[in-house]
Amino acid sequence: MKNDSWSDIRTAYHVARLGTLSAAAAYLGMHHATAIRHIDALEHKLDCKLFHRHPRGYVPTQAGQDLLRTAGATEDQFAQMASRLRGQNDRVAGELVVTTLTGMSQAFAPILIAFQRKYPEITVSLIAQERRLKLEYGEAHVAVRAGPKPQEPDNVVQPLSRLPMALFAHKDYVKEFGMLKGRDWHKHRFVSGIKDGSRKPFDAWEDANIPPKAIVFRAAQMRTLEDAVLAGAGIGFLMRITGANNPDMIEMLPPLPEWESMLWLVTHIDLHRTAKVQAFLEFVKAEFGQCHDE
Repeated sequence: MKNDSWSDIRTAYHVARLGTLSAAAAYLGMHHATAIRHIDALEHKLDCKLFHRHPRGYVPTQAGQDLLRTAGATEDQFAQMASRLRGQNDRVAGELVVTTLTGMSQAFAPILIAFQRKYPEITVSLIAQERRLKLEYGEAHVAVRAGPKPQEPDNVVQPLSRLPMALFAHKDYVKEFGMLKGRDWHKHRFVSGIKDGSRKPFDAWEDANIPPKAIVFRAAQMRTLEDAVLAGAGIGFLMRITGANNPDMIEMLPPLPEWESMLWLVTHIDLHRTAKVQAFLEFVKAEFGQCHDE
């Protein structure tokens, strides 16, 4: 069984101990639906039934009673360890893992460096990739996500900032093809994403204004699109904070409101109140706000 099964086992233990799913979910501070998923996933992994479901509660089977004894001993050991480590949680120390989109690494790397200098007992890791890491399994402490507000029930979600997008081109492209003038889209070359079913805020504008034949380079990942624009392949959407910080990039069209998306700070409820996470949330809100105010 995988190591990430402990959260499922712990949920099942407290369901067996307290007798009802709702009581266990309340005790663990999780959503009722999450507790159900943990029980179902554990029974699937073990290939056995752990509970008899009754209108008044969950009654452990023989396998469930065995689990109750074993998990109870483990829970006690964790409780003893937690009491020893609780004092350490009051310090801003240890490893802090932050995950964000590939295109945001340029903006967040300096913020993480400044945070580590302020709190030298912290070791920071920045994971910039398109795949969403699972906070509930401890893959990251803080996620910075773009788009609609994340809806996972066990996560704490806070707004960070709006993310302006603009059309940029490399200065060498502008020397060869000139600036955009009016609606002369057909005279230019554009860089765009591969249509994979996901929709970015600027996709509708692009579909309505850019002739398909003018799009000469497509890529699935935002970082690859940025690299293509930087290489002079054509005009493309970049985060304004990325384009404006590069002296070789020229803004071809300023941001429009319909191109914007929202940035969110996401933490798991189990780690949200730890000292290092709270310190980082406070720090990044101030620093990122300063970046956009300048």
